[in-house]
Amino acid sequence: MADQVQNTTAADVPVQQVDQDQLVVAAVTTPTTDVVVPPQPDHEDQKQQLDQEAPLKELINIPSSTDHDDAEKKNIIPEDNLSSSFKEETTRVADLSDNEKKALEELTQLVREALNKHEFSATSLSPPKEEQQQKPPSVAVISEEKQETEEKCDSVVTDTTTTTAAAVVEDDGAKTVEAIEETIVAISAAAKEEKEDAEKLLKLEADEKVSIWGIPLLVDERSDVILLKFLRARDFKVKESFSMLKNTIKWRKEFGIEELVDEDFGDDLKKVVFMHGFDKHGHPVCYNVYGEFQNKEVYQNAFSDEAKRERFLRWRIQFLERSIRKLDFTPGGISTIVQVNDLKNSPGLGKWELRQATKHALQLLQDNYPEFVAKQVFINVPWWYLAVNRMISPFLTQRTRSKFVFAGPSKSAETLFRYIAAEQVPVKYGGLSKDGEIFEATDAVTEITVKPAAKHTVEFPVTEACHLSWEVRVVGWDVKYGAEFVPSGEESYTVIIQKARKVGSSEEGVVCDSFKIGEAGKVVLTIENPTSKKKKLFYRFKTKPNSSACQTLCC
Repeated sequence: MADQVQNTTAADVPVQQVDQDQLVVAAVTTPTTDVVVPPQPDHEDQKQQLDQEAPLKELINIPSSTDHDDAEKKNIIPEDNLSSSFKEETTRVADLSDNEKKALEELTQLVREALNKHEFSATSLSPPKEEQQQKPPSVAVISEEKQETEEKCDSVVTDTTTTTAAAVVEDDGAKTVEAIEETIVAISAAAKEEKEDAEKLLKLEADEKVSIWGIPLLVDERSDVILLKFLRARDFKVKESFSMLKNTIKWRKEFGIEELVDEDFGDDLKKVVFMHGFDKHGHPVCYNVYGEFQNKEVYQNAFSDEAKRERFLRWRIQFLERSIRKLDFTPGGISTIVQVNDLKNSPGLGKWELRQATKHALQLLQDNYPEFVAKQVFINVPWWYLAVNRMISPFLTQRTRSKFVFAGPSKSAETLFRYIAAEQVPVKYGGLSKDGEIFEATDAVTEITVKPAAKHTVEFPVTEACHLSWEVRVVGWDVKYGAEFVPSGEESYTVIIQKARKVGSSEEGVVCDSFKIGEAGKVVLTIENPTSKKKKLFYRFKTKPNSSACQTLCC
């Protein structure tokens, strides 16, 4: 996925230069482009952890546990590499530089000529039986040779008849008329078969339409967006971009992508890789959860033998293909994806099968899915990942590095919120997005910072009888939470909805509550932060008329 970098897993991260974007779309054998190294899990057993880290340490010289302590003290783990400075490149031709426009025009011309000559079709066809090592002829060559074949056939038949007849005379009947007829029929049949093959090839090439990711080449302006991806993947080097495009089209036909899209692989891997919500710029977000492979059954079903690894690869590519086809390839549209890679409890590089599957997938993805990642966000990053980051950095351009963001466990939620609104982030990652609730992703969330050792109140004013529902979440919690209804009337009494209680740091969910209001007033929420650290508070609310059939919310 142009900046080419090697994709992913450190010990088997192909250290060729690969496009970083592709590395990302590959996480967990995810398609994208940069070296994503499947991390080692956090284990209670220190010895087991060291054993699992051994392969990686040998490979990249990871610091010892002492170095780890020093690193933590200095806080040198790249929680965020300030990649927010990266601005996604335009897909509008009018906004390109002169050199970029020229490169696009040249690539378009090469593609047009290739389409006219049916070069894309020819590269995907099997060579003739008698010439397995040669590429099939182009339409032009077939057209020129078609008549020549027929003439040769007639000539061969005539010559054979004359020669054979002479032989019959000379050999005084040594060859019978039946033998002559059999020879003529065999030669004629071979010529006829060759003629039919040529006609079939011509028809196949004439009828075939060349498209990629559902976008026909050079049919409309969306084709420019596709070509720009290949140009950026090869630093606007036209010939290299054209070669990459041809190879990609050939691979897609050989791999059977169009048929693959409709295959049924079941849903046993739905927790490993899934799409959920959008970032603040409208990019779809793909989550890659390495920790799911700690489940032995899931791991065995995906990687235990060659057939299962091939199936996993096909499933991963199918997932990517289906995701890409939902993108908007019109100029100025959203044609890239944000990748969130959760490294918590990942199996580590000691898993040979995972490394092999990842290596194979990345090789395909880096070559055939250019420029599909807008941002690569790594969360729950282990301390030793810093060493991996140092190892791969020399292979990345500044443009590629700007797309990568790293965050340790304590900063993961905060980092996600920089790029994705809280209402779009799954509950398990600190957000408020969940299924089956009254609130939807379109219901905006308000964000507040609660200062250390301070108390903050949130008010929901109401002017008429209604049913008020709200959701509250504090990142990291470890605060006191309470709620009450304060009526506007002087003769009315304050109602305690939720007595102040401590919500521990282990709390991972969202506090959901509701109150049936019969008069004007306000609901007041109180958040008290007794810690020495500032806290991120998120909340939203919604009202319904009392006449509606409402149910009390609970989470």
